[in-house]
This record gives sequence, structure tokens and C-alpha cells, in this order.
Amino acid sequence: MGSEKNGEEGTRSPHMLSDPAHAQPHSLPVINIAQQNGNAPVFTEATTSGGLRFWLSLCSCLFKADPKGEVTAKKLPPSSPRGLEANLEARPGESWNHADLVSYEANAAPGKPDVSADEGDGGPQICRVCGDKATGYHFNVMTCEGCKGFFRRAMKRNTRLRCPFRKGTCEITRKTRRQCQACRLRKCLESGMKKEMIMSDAAVEQRRALIRTKKRERMGTQPLGTKGLTEEQQTMIRELMDAQMKTFDTTFSNFKNFRLPEVPSSGREVPESLQTPVGQEAAKWSQIRADLCSLKVSLRLCREDGSVWNYRPHADSSGREIFSLLPHMADMSTYMFKGIINFAKVISHFRDLPIEDQISLLKGATFELCQLRFNTVFNAETGTWECGRLSYCLEDPAGGFQQLLLEPVLKFHHRLKKLQLHKEEYVLMQAISLFSPDRPGVVQRSVVDQLQERFAIALKAYIECSRPQPAHRFLFLKIMAMLTELRGINARHTQRLLRIQDIHPFASPLMRELFGITDG
Repeated sequence: MGSEKNGEEGTRSPHMLSDPAHAQPHSLPVINIAQQNGNAPVFTEATTSGGLRFWLSLCSCLFKADPKGEVTAKKLPPSSPRGLEANLEARPGESWNHADLVSYEANAAPGKPDVSADEGDGGPQICRVCGDKATGYHFNVMTCEGCKGFFRRAMKRNTRLRCPFRKGTCEITRKTRRQCQACRLRKCLESGMKKEMIMSDAAVEQRRALIRTKKRERMGTQPLGTKGLTEEQQTMIRELMDAQMKTFDTTFSNFKNFRLPEVPSSGREVPESLQTPVGQEAAKWSQIRADLCSLKVSLRLCREDGSVWNYRPHADSSGREIFSLLPHMADMSTYMFKGIINFAKVISHFRDLPIEDQISLLKGATFELCQLRFNTVFNAETGTWECGRLSYCLEDPAGGFQQLLLEPVLKFHHRLKKLQLHKEEYVLMQAISLFSPDRPGVVQRSVVDQLQERFAIALKAYIECSRPQPAHRFLFLKIMAMLTELRGINARHTQRLLRIQDIHPFASPLMRELFGITDG
């Protein structure tokens, strides 16, 4: 019966003391407490009504509700019958019911309540059934968890038990309580445990459902994205969001005075920038064409007067059109890089670093942050970057759209956009990429590493408390994998840019500084 330990130690028999003062009837509004057989007050069905909430708020020291299925009262124990020999012999076809228990208690001679010598002075409480360490009042009596569970199971089974030793007076201790269930049940009843205080299975389930409902209501009252986030993490996210709003305009309304690609007409001479390199430059040009995989970028501009200007690359596959587009791409890159530098300067943790480390971090992360920002304006359905009045699109090569996805940058944007990230997650990704301790030239690597870890932990906490689980349980890992992939794209992009710059200088002064391009 129940999960109890064998080889338990015994304990002393409890003393029986009389306390008639606790036999007085009580009367309070809503709560009905009646006196039964001269014993301590007995709780009626009203104690489980709405008045119980009022009573608990006033007298929490006297009552408590156990979610495991009982209504208990913290009060002095009732008197127990003494000298009674219970006839627990099994009779075929008979079973115990509520009337048997009532007549059993009514015929019991008034005795003295079991009171532990340690209970009055705040010492350890003793179970009045077996003498084990008690955990509180269960079914009207101070008992241990083992006797509480035993009494509940015995009453729910509603079967007659008999003493295997045919005495009915077995001593019940921690060591012997499992040897005779009949005498243990007799001791429970003698101690004053009451069957009517056991909640039904339906009541237990109803109570558990109520607890779950109230818990969900408490969780729902908190603002989305703050549950589970520390105050420091919330401050970090607010600072990043503020920096993003101040330094990145998704409408690109401030991107002006940029150069457009050269579009030579059929009757005009081909500009020098579009002429095919010869001699020693031809080998370098061949490598550039291999890097670009013959991808062609088209540009669409909606002018302020409402007219639309379209640029499409040449039909041939020579790849010379990239030279025509380079000045415009340099202007766009410079505009984006300035916003990223201002973004970093708004972050207090970045400003606290030495100026040398600030420069090293920006040199290593500017391209990555630029791609993360471009992803927020990327339309995955059309494969277009919608930058306000400007739209950029990669033209389908001979292999079609599937071949186009082999381009690492385009593949990265499609996969990242598929995650449907929040704005907070985007800015945290930017912070994790910015504070990378392994960038070349970083001196205070341990400080930067700790900052990166804090931003990563904040991202993980934000995902856990802002997105339903388990649908997004792997989102944090996917984001970190995307950052690793972006790191590789950054390295390959830098090599491409240096090769193009080597045969056709186009980089702005800021780009030359960030990518370490020299005049030699």
C-alpha cells in the first residue's frame, strides 16, 4: 500500500491529552462549522463553496487546500477514541460505507487527543498514526505523506480489511505500518481522519484545471516578449531597437544623389569601363566571371514624378555589365555602411570599448550587418530587394531559378526570410555579429566575448518567451547557424571585391577603409 520505505525506525507512542476548549462550536458567515459528538469542529460542505476563498484570506494559518485531492484544516486535533477493539474481520459480501464510519465514530468512547511533545514549541511535527515526520494536517489529522495516501486509497477502495494476526490491536509505527493494513486504518480512524474530507476524482480534476487556467491568465497579463527576460536583457533589447530605428530607414528616403548604371545605346561607343580587358587583365577577368556565375542584376527606379526607369544587363554573357553597375553599388554600400557605423555608436557597450577594437569590429562585421538589414526588405516571393523607390533583382540565368539559388547570397536571404524573424531578433543578430571576439585586430577579446554571449543569451530568452513552444524550439539554433553561414559569405565577398577593385577601381573612401584596400 503506497510507496513507503522498508526498514523504518520506530518512534515513541504519542501521549493522550484532553483539551475540552477546542470542542466549542464555531460560527462564521458563509462558513458552517458544526460540533460532532463532543469532538473538535467538523467542516461541512459549505467549506468547499465560494466562502472558502474568503475564509482562507482571513485565516490562512488554519486552512489549506491540497491540490492532490483533499481539503484540510490547520487546527488542534480532535479527541480520539481509546480502548476500542475494532472488529475488522472480513465478512463475505460486506463492505464499508459512510454510515459504517459514522456509527463507528459515534460509538467510540471519548478519549484524549494525540499531541506530540514537540508540536507546542514549534518543533518537528509527528504523524499521529505511525509516528513518522508529519507534513501537515491531512483529512483533519496531522499525518505524514505515507499515511495520508494510505487513508485516501483505503477509503476509495471501500473494502473491508482484516488483521492477519487476528488481534486487531497491532502497534503501528514507521517500522510496522505496512505489516497490518487493517490496524493501520483503525489507527487512522481513531486519530480522527475523516472520509468526507477526501475530494472526489472529478473535484480534483476540476481544481487542477482551475489552477492551470489561473496560471495561463497570469502569464497572459504580462507584455509579450518580457516573460522570462531579465531587466538587463530588456534594457539591451530596447537600446538595440532604438539604435536600429535611428540609423536604418526601410524606405531609403535619405538615399539621394546616387549614380545610375551606364546604358550605352547601339549607336554609341562602348565606354572604356565596359570594354573587355586584354592581356594580363584577361586572366583576372576570367576569375571574376567565375565568381559571379554569370548572374545579372536588374534595377528599377520609381522617380519622384511618377515615371519608372529600368535597367537590365546586356543580353550577352560577357559579364561586362557588372562594371556599369559598380558605381551605383558603391553609392548604395557606402550609404548602408554609414548607417551601420552609426548603429554601433549608439550601443553603449560598443562605445565603452577602445577605439582600436571599435574599428576592428566594424571592419569585420559591416558586410554581415548590411546583409541582415537588406534581408528585412527582401521579398522572397519575387526574389527582389525593395529599397524604397529602388528595387534590385537577380536575373534568371540559363539554368533557371533553381540554378539561381546556388548563389550563396541569394540562398542565404531566402533561408533567413523563411524564419519570419521579429525585429527584436534581427537587431540581436546584428549585435551578436558585431561583437565577434575573433575579428582580426581585436585586443580585448575576453570583454567582447562576454558581450557576445550576453546578447546570445538574450536572443535565446526572447525566443523562448515570445514564441509558442515547441514549434520554435530550434529557432535559436537555426539563427546561430545562419550567422555562421553569413560569416563564410563575408569572407568570399571580400575576396571578390578585392579582385574587382584590382582591375577596375570603384570603391569609395569609406569602403577602402573598411575593406583594407590600399593604393598599391
